[in-house]
Amino acid sequence: MASESDFVYSPPTGPLEIVHVDKDVLCVVKPSGLLSVPGRGEHVQDSLYTRILSEWPLARVVHRLDMDTSGIMVFALRRKAERDLKIQFQERRIQKRYEAVVSGTTPQAGLIDKPLMADTTRKLRHIVHPDGKPSETHFHLKSQRLDISLLSLIPKTGRSHQLRVHLTHIGHPILGDRFYAPSEVCGKTARLMLHSAEIQFAHPYSGQQMHCKAPSGFASFMETYTV
Repeated sequence: MASESDFVYSPPTGPLEIVHVDKDVLCVVKPSGLLSVPGRGEHVQDSLYTRILSEWPLARVVHRLDMDTSGIMVFALRRKAERDLKIQFQERRIQKRYEAVVSGTTPQAGLIDKPLMADTTRKLRHIVHPDGKPSETHFHLKSQRLDISLLSLIPKTGRSHQLRVHLTHIGHPILGDRFYAPSEVCGKTARLMLHSAEIQFAHPYSGQQMHCKAPSGFASFMETYTV
């Protein structure tokens, strides 16, 4: 696994990829390597949120993605929308689907139902532990090539690092995972192969069901992958 001392924050540049925007809601794609919100210290102030503020100065954060994870995020553009969306997240009424490329050949489908908690011995890590909070991840195999598999993942809970820890726990760490994957798995790609591909929620003003998508592009990676 990579050492924290080796990490240098060098986020990708480029224009924002907007999936949907109206007076209440903004859906945008976060690239891998960019923080969702600013970190502690001047060197980690660049984030998706700070970039959004330059165009939507009243935008508000309602959820986050890990820095290494790419994919779709939702921001509120008005205070009422912020309250409504946060309640939907708290009540687990928002549905999310991720895609991941993992090491090994997985079953066609499965459920990972293991409690998670912060690792008291390693900073920023989490572990499966009987004293942890209930955590549930459903997975489905989309494709398999050589020694890797492309999975569709639906988390029923939203614990920190849930997908990364659950998949490592069952012996299928995500490629490029500098926190949890063995070095030979982490080194197969330059980025974490985890992507938030879809999100569904009730629009905070109209109540209309919103379904925003952001393709991962991982299928192309699978087609060209060699050991």
